[in-house]
Amino acid sequence: MDDSVQVHCTRCKSVFRERAARLRGGYSRQCPTCEVILFFEDYSPDTNIKRAMTTARRIRKELRELEVASLAGTGSAGTSRSFAGRRQSAGREEGEDED
Repeated sequence: MDDSVQVHCTRCKSVFRERAARLRGGYSRQCPTCEVILFFEDYSPDTNIKRAMTTARRIRKELRELEVASLAGTGSAGTSRSFAGRRQSAGREEGEDED
């Protein structure tokens, strides 16, 4: 899945791509074509900025869901091993106290 968002410049109307992880409130980026500075805020009156922010939010959410799903699929075996290791070390400590 592509983690970049198309951004339309408000001044020259050119299109460039920016990573969704970077597009958060308070982020600013210079247009590579006309070099105007674009400020990314959720409350921006510019529809191009709003569209880029909502798309970035949606992509970040989808990437988080994919990451959680992949961790949930492989994480069950990994957690059982770590718990088994903790039980063994706890048993050793109890045995050491009894001596």
